[in-house]
Amino acid sequence: MDTPPRPGPPPAGPSPECAATITLVRDVLARVGDRWTVLVVTALADGPRRFKALHDRIDGISQRMLSQTLRALTRDGLVTRTAYAEKPPRVEYALTPLGRSLTGAVAHVVGWVRDHQGEIVRNREVFDGPVEEATHGAGGASFCTGLPAGAPPGPSDGTRDE
Repeated sequence: MDTPPRPGPPPAGPSPECAATITLVRDVLARVGDRWTVLVVTALADGPRRFKALHDRIDGISQRMLSQTLRALTRDGLVTRTAYAEKPPRVEYALTPLGRSLTGAVAHVVGWVRDHQGEIVRNREVFDGPVEEATHGAGGASFCTGLPAGAPPGPSDGTRDE
């Protein structure tokens, strides 16, 4: 009796379609998870802004990094760049509908961080061990609370002061 040949082992790894999706997900997560992307999207949530206004609003970003971030967001279709034929030239950046749809996710992440920042800070302190006060800086403020550095950032029960 002839037995039918056994099929070979399934191909290793994901299908080409799945691999393409995985690659895109990884690329998009790298983009939207980038520190500057979150701040640019947040700054544009209120409406179009000129480059200088964005630069002034986003503390710590260099002009070069802002330019690179805006270019990447424009490439991904999250931001539009509109150049007006005026003298002097005027350029505005605005969120596209796709970019605007990202603001909700960004707001949820920021809210989650605010809700859990005390726990995260405590876990980091336990993991890192004792840290000298000089490394914290003097007179700084905690993220989004306005409390002096070293003050507890919020309640430990996971609730948020509104």
